[in-house]
Amino acid sequence: MLMSGATVETGFVDVNGLRINWEGRGSGGTPLVVLHGGFGVMSMMTDLMESFATDRRVIGLELQGHGRTADIDRPLSYPALGDDVAAAIEALELGPVDLLGYSLGGGSAMRAAIQHPHLIRRLAIVSSPFRRAGWFPEVAAAMSQMGSTGFEFFQHTPMYAAYAEVAPDVSAFPALMDKMGDLLRTDYDWSAEVAALPMPTLYVCGDADSFPPSHAVEFFSLRGGGGHDGGFDGSSPTPHRLAILPGRTHYDIYGTPEMIAATRRFLDAP
Repeated sequence: MLMSGATVETGFVDVNGLRINWEGRGSGGTPLVVLHGGFGVMSMMTDLMESFATDRRVIGLELQGHGRTADIDRPLSYPALGDDVAAAIEALELGPVDLLGYSLGGGSAMRAAIQHPHLIRRLAIVSSPFRRAGWFPEVAAAMSQMGSTGFEFFQHTPMYAAYAEVAPDVSAFPALMDKMGDLLRTDYDWSAEVAALPMPTLYVCGDADSFPPSHAVEFFSLRGGGGHDGGFDGSSPTPHRLAILPGRTHYDIYGTPEMIAATRRFLDAP
C-alpha cells in the first residue's frame, strides 16, 4: 500500500517475514536511507530527512518492533537488522544508496554495509560503537539491565509516548524491551570487518557521548584515516571522515545542525 501527500510518501515493504514501514520524501540524487535509534520512531529523524530532501530522495525505515513496523517471532540481532535493511533497499529498488544510522540504527547500518556492501555507496555512522566494549562501563552496565522489568519507568518517557502514538500493538512494548535487552547484552567486535569495508565512511559522535572520543578515532584509524598530513592544499589521503561534535551527547546529537552539516559535506563530496 502506498499513500502519497504533497511532500511525503509512506508505505510498507515485506521482507524477511517483516512488514517494514518506510517514509520517503524528496527526489533526485543518490537515495539516502536513514535509520533511527533504539526505541525510536521515524519522527526522531525528521529534521535530518527534511534537510536532505531538498535535493535528493530520502527514505526512513522503522526497524523490527519499532514504530509502525510490527515485531515478529525472531530475536533482535544486529546481523538480522542489517539483512532487513539490505532487503528493504532491494525491494524498494533504491540501491546503491547512501546509508545513515544513529545508535541502534548505526549498528544496523554497519552490518548492512558489512553483509551487503554492493548496496551501499557511502556509509555514515552516528553515535554507534563498532564493538560492545567501546561503550563506557557504566553505560554497558545499564544496557545489561534493560528489560520489561523497567516498563513502569519507561512508559512515562517521551520515547514511549512516541511509540504508543504509532505502534500497531502498544502492548508489545515490554516484549520489545526484553528483546532489546538481549541484543544489548550480546558481545560484538566488528573491527576487522569495519577495516575491510569498501565504501567511504563518516563517523560522527559527541565529545560527551556514551563512549570516549578515542573509540571514534579508532574507527577512523581502522578506515585508514588520520595517518598522514592532509596537504597544504587541503586534500586528504583518504575518502573517510571523522566528526566529533563539541558539547553533544548520545541523547541530543541526532538531527542537530552541526551533525547535518558534517553529514552533508561527506555525502555531497565528489
